[in-house]
Amino acid sequence: MKCIKCIKEAKSYTVGEIRRVKDDEAEERVNNGYWAFISKSEWKLATRKAKPEQVKYSDEVNEAAMVSLSTIEGYESEKVKSKKQLRKEKIKE
Repeated sequence: MKCIKCIKEAKSYTVGEIRRVKDDEAEERVNNGYWAFISKSEWKLATRKAKPEQVKYSDEVNEAAMVSLSTIEGYESEKVKSKKQLRKEKIKE
């Protein structure tokens, strides 16, 4: 099976029409000059419906961001506590 695309308009087909036909039929149509060979991936894109993109990982990303923020806040609070403790120690001395 070969994939072909119409390059000249005629009665039974329009320009840009894509078909998948047997090898010998494809050779004959391409030799007539009305059709051109195309890749199978181009045929797939033209004939199959595009699937809507689903974002499944957005919640995971948000959770990861929240975890990293909470750890940053935790580190900052530890730094603040240690500074306070150092100040108290200096005052006591």
